[in-house]
Amino acid sequence: MSLKFEVDEQHFFDAADHDNWIPLGNGKFHCLHNGKKVVAEVKSISPNNKSIEIRLAGHNYKVQVQDKLDQLIKEMGLENIEDGKLDAVHAPMPGMVLEILVEPGQKIETGMDLLILEAMKMENVIQASGEGVVSNISIQKGAAVDKGQLLIEME
Repeated sequence: MSLKFEVDEQHFFDAADHDNWIPLGNGKFHCLHNGKKVVAEVKSISPNNKSIEIRLAGHNYKVQVQDKLDQLIKEMGLENIEDGKLDAVHAPMPGMVLEILVEPGQKIETGMDLLILEAMKMENVIQASGEGVVSNISIQKGAAVDKGQLLIEME
């Protein structure tokens, strides 16, 4: 299971990397923090918000739990979509930009084709998952892109 814990949007604990999270009972765990063994105590759990409040190394933290889907959404830059607004478009996979179908200043609607990305000899049409106006195009036709790379910024 791959879970990532984000503490105060700064500290990350990846459960896949920490096989040493050993339950002690009563909501307490042994774990590594900054290379030292410490006891983490779960104070509260909010399943609806995917958050846990823990006490770790003498400090209380509110921890956001991210599963694989949450991590993928964040990598693709889709976590900031609210009320149909789109802030940015990131490459969902590594590939080469074959065509850019929009330009700065253009109004974008949900489902609109934005660009064509070639990956593994297949053409993939990247579509808008929200609405916005193109403010900047960070790539050029023919450019190689990495997974998660910023492609288009929106206002």
